[in-house]
Amino acid sequence: MPSTMLQIPTTDGQADAFAAFPDHGDRHPGVLMYADAFGIRPVLREMARELAGHGYYVLVPNFFYRHGPAPVIELPEYIGEEARPAIIAQLMPLIEAHTAERVLSDADAYLRFLTAQPEVGAGPVAVTGYCIGGLLAMRTAAAHPGQVAAVAGFHGPVGADGADSRRLISKLSAQVHLGHAETDMTPEALGELNQALDAAGVEYTSEIYPGTVHGFTMSDTDAFDPAALQHHWDRLLPLLGRTLANG
Repeated sequence: MPSTMLQIPTTDGQADAFAAFPDHGDRHPGVLMYADAFGIRPVLREMARELAGHGYYVLVPNFFYRHGPAPVIELPEYIGEEARPAIIAQLMPLIEAHTAERVLSDADAYLRFLTAQPEVGAGPVAVTGYCIGGLLAMRTAAAHPGQVAAVAGFHGPVGADGADSRRLISKLSAQVHLGHAETDMTPEALGELNQALDAAGVEYTSEIYPGTVHGFTMSDTDAFDPAALQHHWDRLLPLLGRTLANG
């Protein structure tokens, strides 16, 4: 599976990024994948390669590039619960500095770069994300309704911010899948979120993955749930298959 590190020109500099794509010479649908707050690391590269193996060109940008190349902070090979608080404390200033304006400016640059790659075919793209990346994916899809045909977010904060999420949802034209951790979303909050999706006329699935905690897709954390990761693929791959012209 070919993969490479790239530099994406943005209005604020160069964002380093990881890309994976099939090894035959055809052009493929593009997928922009936003990492969780821990950023580009072996587990994200593995997930990008897995998705690329199904026929997609997958671009994973370092959205904290303004603070340095990935990994922006030093990470252990395994992010256990003991290490997590100190890591999150280091990341919180970066998360807080990543304003909505920066998110949208970067999204423009990422999509422009993705669709210009010689391995990427013409047509719509998809955006997926994990943790904070799920929110970035939704913001990207809402800002590019004519270009993004599918958006997926997993154990992200979408829905947790009430009115802000409803404003985002009202701008969507993409098909949507949201996979929530049981510890992140109450059934009542899920009902309110899904009502907003219904009211916006969005084609979607939005569900709590049973027995999961925040971060369930990430195999280098204590939150990892192998069954939930497979469920994530079982939802994501059909969504992309329905919405993108594969091959």
